[in-house]
Formats: sequence, C-alpha cells, structure tokens
Amino acid sequence: MQRSASRLPRILACAAVPVMLVVAGCSSDSGGSGDSGKKGTQDKTSASASATPTPSPTPTVEPAKFAKLPEVCKAISAKTTASLVPKAKTKKGTPAASSDLSSRGGCSWNGLDDNGVDGSQYRWLDVSFYRYASDVSLGSGEERAQENLAKELAKVQETPGAKKLKTTTASGIGEEAKTVAYKLRKTDEDFVYASVVARTGNVLVLLSYNGAGYAGADAPSEKKIMDGAVKAAKEAVAAVAAANK
Repeated sequence: MQRSASRLPRILACAAVPVMLVVAGCSSDSGGSGDSGKKGTQDKTSASASATPTPSPTPTVEPAKFAKLPEVCKAISAKTTASLVPKAKTKKGTPAASSDLSSRGGCSWNGLDDNGVDGSQYRWLDVSFYRYASDVSLGSGEERAQENLAKELAKVQETPGAKKLKTTTASGIGEEAKTVAYKLRKTDEDFVYASVVARTGNVLVLLSYNGAGYAGADAPSEKKIMDGAVKAAKEAVAAVAAANK
C-alpha cells in the first residue's frame, strides 16, 4: 500500500503531461487564428485605402502674355495719322466708348482734304484693340484671340456691298495677320478699303483705312490705301508690346 501510495503522485504527474500539451496546442491554434484575424483586418484596411478616390488635379491654363492695352489714340504715331488723314477733324483722334479700357478700346480719325477745283480727298482711319484673359473654362488668352481673329475676319469678308474683295495673309504684323482689300459704293462715290486683322499674343488688333475722291477727284489707289493700313497696323501691334514692358 505504501508502495502504491508513493507511485500515485508520479502517475498523476505523467497523466497531467498530455493535458498540458493539449492546452499548449490549443494556445498555438488560438495564436494562429489570432494572426488570421489581424491579416483580415489589414486586408480590409488596404481595400479601404485603395477604394479612396484620388483627387483630380487642379485645372490649369497658360497665363496671358499681355496684361494691358496701350493708350489707343497714341498707339499710332501722330506723324503716321497726319500722313494718312491729312485734314483730320481731331488730330489726336476720337476715342471709342469703352467700359473696360484694359480689355477693349478704339480710336478713329477722319477728314476731308479740300483742293478746290481739283476736288477733295476723304480719308478715314480706325483702330481697335481686344485683349483676352486666360480662363480655365474658356481657354488661354492666346487661344481665345485666335478664335476671335477668325470671327472678326469673317465679319470683314461679309461686308454688305463689298466688291472685288481679296484676302491675303500678311507677314511682319504680329504673330498672324490677314489683310482684306475691297471697294464699296456709298454717298455716290467709290470708296477704297483696306482692313487688317492681326494678333499679337492674346491681343487682337483690328484696323480699317479707307478713302474716296470727291468733286471730280480720283479715288486713291488700292496700293496706297493698303500700304497705309499695313504701316498703321504695324505701329499698333508694336504699341501693345511697348505698353507691357
């Protein structure tokens, strides 16, 4: 009996070993399931992160080249206006009405040079400027100016009553330019017209020069009128760059 009693603790101790191993095994399985839980959480977090939309980049547009316009009535030199319109009613020019001189402006000169029995010569010169700002929804100032150049050219080409109309690409006037020559009968006289539609950067320059002979005087030649228009247009374009230095 004593021998049996002394062996009992050892038997119980040996019997307890498998139980501890089972518990340890359960603990190991539990740890495994815990890792799986963490991995699942990470997968959900990654999925959530990938589902977050990437912000769209802020739209941009090329800045406008020119920020202002020149003083329109001074954009063409006094010497040139005096030669093109010798007897101008207002030598300094008559400014056009504008609600925003930083975006649009115009000036004109007109006069009748009376030569008595030799007749009279009438001349009229007009210049207008349009500046286009860059706008994300509308495009860059240069693109807008290009689009409007085409529109303004079409308006000139559709002048009611215009005869012998001829459009030509001009060089040396801004970045792109077109000249339009035509004749127009009005006030019982034949007028000779020359129009220039030019673009420099984001600015359009529209210039028109015309003349007629009165009281028996001959009408000016087409070349003389076109040469005068081109000369004035070049000065107007140069004035834009000078105003933005």
